[in-house]
Amino acid sequence: MRILIVGAGGTGGYFGGRLAEVGRDVTFLVRPERMKKLQSIGLSIHSPFGDAHIETPRLVTTDVLRSKFDLIILSCKAYDLSEAIRGFETAVGPDTTILPLLNGIAHLEILEEKFGPDRVVGGMCFISTALTIDGTIAHINDTHNLRFGERSGETTQRTEKIAESLANAGYDLTLSSKIMQDMWDKWLFITATAGMTCLMRSTVGDYVAAGAAPLALQLLDECTATARAEGFPPGADALGHIRRTITEAGSTLTTSMSRDIERNAPIESKQIVGDMLERAQQIISTPMLTTIYAHLKSYEARRERDSACRR
Repeated sequence: MRILIVGAGGTGGYFGGRLAEVGRDVTFLVRPERMKKLQSIGLSIHSPFGDAHIETPRLVTTDVLRSKFDLIILSCKAYDLSEAIRGFETAVGPDTTILPLLNGIAHLEILEEKFGPDRVVGGMCFISTALTIDGTIAHINDTHNLRFGERSGETTQRTEKIAESLANAGYDLTLSSKIMQDMWDKWLFITATAGMTCLMRSTVGDYVAAGAAPLALQLLDECTATARAEGFPPGADALGHIRRTITEAGSTLTTSMSRDIERNAPIESKQIVGDMLERAQQIISTPMLTTIYAHLKSYEARRERDSACRR
């Protein structure tokens, strides 16, 4: 199976690098500056599960992408989806399957509208990574799980083939019969953790010490009611895990969105919090989601103003 990984940053570089390490047919679609770096030093992974180095990863840029691929894995940030689509659309052939690993669920409708619903399967991953100054992919937690499946819940010939191509590559792979529920559960987890750590500009343990755990639970209640109304209520185990995570005293947990704010980078505010808020407002009062989204949009407005001043 010919696999195109859209992006070779933390997520795409990790899972794609693991696949390349065991000899799978993997090509990375990258920007020119990332290509230069990877051509110079190769693709390196530093992980508690073992380091890896791909001396000469197979790379391509949008301007020369002509081949068709069997599987396209999207690992870009949600705010880069439109640019990513323009970049990889020439690689979509009559039998191509698109597997997005983006946060939230809004991207599914965008991909369906562009390529048709039959091309798009559900997908998600749990991993925390960062690019170091020298371009190494640093795996900074002890989880590296990739889940995917037909959104209908069926197990089909194509998902079995995809699973065969992605399996036994040094990370945890799950062919899920409930991928949409999995995606919603992750969305609740991210909205609750990112929402609070961004609002409070702190770790979980710090805002718990400040007495803000009830606010975190109020936020989770708003998200949970939304998921139930949409037909994807979290199970007791998933909900219990999120509750414990967002109220754990002494926790040093932070989130990629809060780290992005600290380094004045773009954030997935609309795709994670904004979309949840829009759905929630149709059914319940949303004081926490409304406050958090206003906070994130204020950050983006300041960032845009500062950028305009520099131009």
